[in-house]
Order: sequence, then C-alpha cells, then structure tokens
Amino acid sequence: MSEFDPSKIRTYSLKDRPSKVRINELATPHRRGGSFRGFIDSLPDILAAKHLKDVAAAVVQARKDGRPVMFGMGAHAIKVGLNPVIIDLLERRILTSLHLNGAGVIHDFELAFIGQTSEDVDKEILTGAFGMAEETGSMINGAVKAGAARGLGIGKSVGTMIQEGSFPYRDKSLLAACSRLNVPVTVHVAIGTDIIHMHPSFDGRATGEAAQTDFRAFCSLVADLEGGVYINLGSAVLLPEIFLKAVTLCRNLGHRLQHFTTVNMDFIQHYRPNTNVVRRPTLGGGKGFALTGHHEILLPLLAATVIELSE
Repeated sequence: MSEFDPSKIRTYSLKDRPSKVRINELATPHRRGGSFRGFIDSLPDILAAKHLKDVAAAVVQARKDGRPVMFGMGAHAIKVGLNPVIIDLLERRILTSLHLNGAGVIHDFELAFIGQTSEDVDKEILTGAFGMAEETGSMINGAVKAGAARGLGIGKSVGTMIQEGSFPYRDKSLLAACSRLNVPVTVHVAIGTDIIHMHPSFDGRATGEAAQTDFRAFCSLVADLEGGVYINLGSAVLLPEIFLKAVTLCRNLGHRLQHFTTVNMDFIQHYRPNTNVVRRPTLGGGKGFALTGHHEILLPLLAATVIELSE
C-alpha cells in the first residue's frame, strides 16, 4: 500500500470559490430609539429573516396588483390574543378572505359573547363538563341551522349573528369583522371534532350543508389565487387538506393556478401543511415558505412588516 501524500492535494484561491453568505447580507445592530422599519432593514438577509421579508413583500405586491391574500388559521391564534391584529389586517384590506376551522368559530364566539374563552380541559374532562357551555352550543348551532336554511355557510351565519346580536365584545370578533366589512369568511369542520357537536342542539345535516356551502365558496376564492398569497397559520391538518383539495378542483376545471405564494406559519412544522400548502401546490410554479415561531410573536411581526412595506 502506497503512503498517503498530502503534498499533492489540489487547492484553489478562496477568491474564486462561490460562497453562500456575503458581507452585505449581515445584520445591523439595533440602535435605541430606532424605528420598526429600521429594525426590519437591520435583519440579516439570510434564511428565516430573508423569508419573513420575502413573504411580506409577496403580500404587499399581491395587494398592489389587486390580487388576493387568503388567510387560513387554526383556533390557537385566537387563544393567544391575535384577533385585533387580524382584524386590523382585514380593515386595511391586506387580507381579502378568512378561513377557520370549527374550533376557531367557538373561541371567536365566546370572546365576542363574554370577553373570555378557553376552558381548563384537564379539569373539566374528569367530570364530563368539558365543552358543555350552554350558550356556546345552542347559539352557534342555532345560527348554523338557520343559516343553512337560507343557503348560507357557517362563517356567514355565525358572523351575522355576532355582528347583529347582543355581543358586547363584537369588536374583537373575526367573524363579526368579516360580516361588517363584507369580507368572505368560510368555516371548515369535521363532524365530531368540536364541542358544539356534542350538544343536543347540533344538527348534522344543517352543519354538513353549511360546510359544503363554505367549501364551494373557498374553492371559488382559490380559483382566483393566481398572483396572490395563501397563508396557513397554525392549522396542522384540516385547512391544509381543504386547501390541497381546492387547488386540485380548480385545476381540474381549467383555472390557471401556477404563479402564487403559499406560506405555513407555526411553532412546529408539521407534515401536512408543509406538504399540502408549501410544497405540492407550488410544484408547477410559484413559491412556498415555512415560517417557524410562536404565533403571538410571529404574526404581529409579519403584520407590522407588511404594514411598513405598504407605506
């Protein structure tokens, strides 16, 4: 065996090597009293910081071009206090439609009705009291049943009830805001997953009809997503599945869906949103992003960045 001879190793000049990080991409230290726009500009133009700015820029560009920014979300975003931030984005017409799961409707309703939500499940499950708040079940189920009889979806039915009813905190309700602003809102449920499905007032037929109305409305919005943005915040299963099916239906019917941006925002990146929101829909064009962080920090950060870049 010949002896290994390191003297024959070939090298090259560092100046000739392509590099992934350049000095103009580095962060700038924050200065006391600086502006939020200055903070955004100070972030490194690398990895997640770059993705945050890219997503904000995509949202701003979509709205400048008159293209939609659809916002799908799970209930946790409501429970960590983000309704005012989302309502502000709706009022600014930055978000053009809102899409919730069933739990989102429940927590939004309770905030508007009594100014608080989110029970102690660990405690209440032991007594069988979990999910048994009378008003939550009877009022939401009643609104859905009445709305379904008029051909309305869940989102429109409950939003109208909150906006027009005796709800002292309706100004903090996402559904009421959509009703007031005439912004499309849809709700997507799986029978048996929400506490109101346990109540005697629950009508499976009416809920199914209203959910189908909302799904078709969602598909109509996705059909016009070319050049726009779809954001999924904190829904790990239901809304990513709904979105993928809507994309498939729209393409099957001949709608152009090629150049658009998708975003998944969550504190843990899960398989379904990364596959069904970020990757699969954008395989033929467009771009998908995954932003990781706590909802109560990440969404206000993105919202503020979009607002700054819009002015």
